[in-house]
Amino acid sequence: QVQLVESGGGLVQAGGSLRLSCAASGNIFSINRMGWYRQAPGKQRELVAAILNGGTTTYADSVKGRFTISTISRENAKNTIDLQMNSLKPEDTAVYYCSADRRNSFSTLHLNDYWGQGTQVTVSS
Repeated sequence: QVQLVESGGGLVQAGGSLRLSCAASGNIFSINRMGWYRQAPGKQRELVAAILNGGTTTYADSVKGRFTISTISRENAKNTIDLQMNSLKPEDTAVYYCSADRRNSFSTLHLNDYWGQGTQVTVSS
């Protein structure tokens, strides 16, 4: 089992920045991919960014050039990833979820073994 805990959400004005963090504990050696997804009210959950163990990343078109996912850091029996979000827009408002998966591929982004509880990001105009 893997437990994921997100932090760093909040309220920010349009054009501002936020940094989200996700800490994974438990059977972290089973994790080969981590990522961030978001879900806005009335919408489906969507991929924001993901990273494989080797450092390869993928981003949603809507956040390219504005968001950066960090490499997976392994320290003190935890895997940690961050999501740096710059030039935030009101349409970025959503609950952001951290994910972890044993599959080392982007072909299975619709499948994730583990999810965090989510952290709210609100961008005011």
